[in-house]
Amino acid sequence: MATHDFLAQNRRAWDERVRQRQHHARPVTGREFENPAPILDPRGWIGGDLAGQRVLCLAAGGGRHGVLFAARGARVTVVDLSPQMLALDAQLAAERGLTLRLVETSMDNLSMLDEAAFDLVIQPVSTCYVPDIAAVYREVARVTAPGGLYLSQHKQPASLQAELRSTSGGCVLNVPYYRTGPLPPAPRDCEHRELGTAEFLHRWEQILGELCRSGFAIEDVAEPHHAEPHAEPGTFGHRCNFLEPFITLKARRNQQPAPGAARGKIWTP
Repeated sequence: MATHDFLAQNRRAWDERVRQRQHHARPVTGREFENPAPILDPRGWIGGDLAGQRVLCLAAGGGRHGVLFAARGARVTVVDLSPQMLALDAQLAAERGLTLRLVETSMDNLSMLDEAAFDLVIQPVSTCYVPDIAAVYREVARVTAPGGLYLSQHKQPASLQAELRSTSGGCVLNVPYYRTGPLPPAPRDCEHRELGTAEFLHRWEQILGELCRSGFAIEDVAEPHHAEPHAEPGTFGHRCNFLEPFITLKARRNQQPAPGAARGKIWTP
């Protein structure tokens, strides 16, 4: 299947998740506007005054990060492949009187954005939806100003290798580490796999090494903690006792960006 077919599949899948109001496809609430830190900066990696900061929320539509950053005075661009996810941002921004620039494109094609245009790039879990993580990093490096921060979350490879359900004895790995091409489809929606999407396993040398090779220095690493020691076998919390599904990286741009390629579609909400 060609790359554009994966993009089309993931666009349809996330559009459908919005229509069904599924996990990660629901806008933030008033309570989260009052206390945005757990979403925007749970580890205190950003800190300081965001007013006037140029922020890119990459593959981050859905009425969450973008509107919260804008409410704190940042100049925000939201990029997402799904028009329905971007529509949630447009709707909530209009309701709150906030200004967002919304761009419909794939995370590995940011050529409609200027070089060194952002002081901060935020990317929730999403690199699993493209086959080449290095291409994403190259584009992020190009649009991030020298000294700028890139905070990204990723699915850990072992978690994608393992069966969805754990047993009392742990988890079974049934996908090769050096797999090429998309993962076997998830048989059901769960906390670490999204039904209907095309996902790709990226190895640690790709997740970490390609980030450094693209021009970033990794400053910190964290694993969101989902393990529940007394959870029932087969549940997400039990599985996380053996395999935490995600990792979060703090990286800083350390050299001048390089030029990139093709265009996407810019929204005017």
